[in-house]
Amino acid sequence: MTVLEKKDLNPVEHLTDEDITNLGAELDAIRQQVVDSRGERDATYIRKVIDVQRKLELGSRGVLLFSLFPPAWVVGTAGLAVAKILENMEIGHNVMHGQWDWMRDPKIHSTTWEWDNASPSAQWKHSHNELHHTYTNVIGRDNDLGYGIMRVDEDQRWYPLYIAQPLWNFVNACFFEYGIAAYDLELGKNLRSKKRRTAPEFKARAKQVLRKIRGQVTKDYVLHPLLSGPSAVTTLTANATANLVRNLWTHSVIMCGHFPEGVETFSRRSIEGETRGEWYLRQMLGSANIDGSRLMHIMTGNLSYQIEHHLFPDLPSNRYQEIAPQVRALFERYGLSYTTGPLPQQVASAWKKVFRLSLPNDFGSKATAAVVAVTAPVARRDKPAAEAA
Repeated sequence: MTVLEKKDLNPVEHLTDEDITNLGAELDAIRQQVVDSRGERDATYIRKVIDVQRKLELGSRGVLLFSLFPPAWVVGTAGLAVAKILENMEIGHNVMHGQWDWMRDPKIHSTTWEWDNASPSAQWKHSHNELHHTYTNVIGRDNDLGYGIMRVDEDQRWYPLYIAQPLWNFVNACFFEYGIAAYDLELGKNLRSKKRRTAPEFKARAKQVLRKIRGQVTKDYVLHPLLSGPSAVTTLTANATANLVRNLWTHSVIMCGHFPEGVETFSRRSIEGETRGEWYLRQMLGSANIDGSRLMHIMTGNLSYQIEHHLFPDLPSNRYQEIAPQVRALFERYGLSYTTGPLPQQVASAWKKVFRLSLPNDFGSKATAAVVAVTAPVARRDKPAAEAA
């Protein structure tokens, strides 16, 4: 995963400045085509998804009132997990991107939506919309790449602490909503500096996060369990399980979009004076898609079309599948690799990279050298006497 500029074979060196300018113009045209055709069918889609999600959550919580009975626990937990995934992925994430602001509906607007997540929407929009989507896969600028807790590139200096990164990546996946809240708060950077952690701005943001977490915990682990009466304990475990499933799913989808083999990273210097066409090109090379069914795409918030999303983060998510063939055709015409694959393949690829980068770059060569050093004397002793002579 060496940064693009240091690769022996640069996948874009065949492109001229004119090619990149033309590529940007063609992508602008695709975007404008969608903008000009946004209308009632798009508004109907998001309103239907919100309606289904709310009914599913309400129905699931109703079933969990009887979660003392195992079948009700299973049905209610599964329904609640799906409802939480839909709310976070296809609704919350995309509404807060401003994908539906054109509807002028104050109830479905990026400025008013607060999602079912530990991170306050205002802080998430800053770290995700403003930083991640501006500096996609730029080492040291895009903290979504490894969330500041992992080694994500061979050019990053290796420390022994990184050996544990597969473990803490798994822990982060299990508690992903809280990891995102800490990341949006830039908790590590702020706590390391006395000046930062005592700053009024940081204190105010920290209080906002704690207030949001308190509300989430009260809702899922106090209020709804108490409403379940005799089923209080089983309802609490159901809510915890639903949150765990949501966190693992969200983490996996995001890993698949940013971290599998074939996804490029970039140095800070590479984006100095970046043109619009070059920005588009970075989004194309710094993202990966997931192949699957229509239902799977909805459950990922259409982030299974991560390439299209990074190119056009403010277009309605239901349009990504529609424009994906046009985008893929541009990849082929300009000689670029369109990275995609089934969910299990992409998850495995991303985790393989997590393990590989947890070790020093020369780990394999050192291990091979050690084996050779140990086995060489044995090989010499095993040689026939005539051959040895």
